[in-house]
Amino acid sequence: MFRSALTKTGLSSAIAPKAARVGIAPVLARGYHENVISHYESPRNVGSLPKHDTDVGTGLVGAPACGDVMKLQIRVDESGIISDVKFKTFGCGSAIASSSYMTERVKGLTLEEAGKIKNTEIAKELCLPPVKLHCSMLAEDAIRSAIRDYRLKRSKLTEGQKSGFIDVTQSVISGETVATAHPGMPA
Repeated sequence: MFRSALTKTGLSSAIAPKAARVGIAPVLARGYHENVISHYESPRNVGSLPKHDTDVGTGLVGAPACGDVMKLQIRVDESGIISDVKFKTFGCGSAIASSSYMTERVKGLTLEEAGKIKNTEIAKELCLPPVKLHCSMLAEDAIRSAIRDYRLKRSKLTEGQKSGFIDVTQSVISGETVATAHPGMPA
């Protein structure tokens, strides 16, 4: 989309001769890095997961300064590995690319590994310009928010269960030992 917008307007060809005489490369002709364009034109893992599922965590973050809003959802399997990731982003191409990259990056990782991903890694991989670094920060915030939501759901599930215990008694007279199991019960 970025490339096609530049070539359709004819701006890149109109500016290039003058820029060549001055000795600088025109910003419009350079545009975005191919990694951003790839994730923007063919975003990976777009969609939603059922937010009420107990194995799904949802992160919803936004940047009031630019209006970007990012929803990132993770599905975590029984062993704590992120098995599926989906996103929906309302924002610029860099925000969409950051979300798309993050979904590819975290799939197959543990929650701890995913939580350690920094915005600098995203910005470096996508070659984001300094003015677009807030997009990579949103992606970092979104994965952390999704992890926090998942953990909160899981803790509420376990809060509803009282721990089980085993009551062991021994008769003083006969010496017989009796163990009675008391499984966990709903609170």
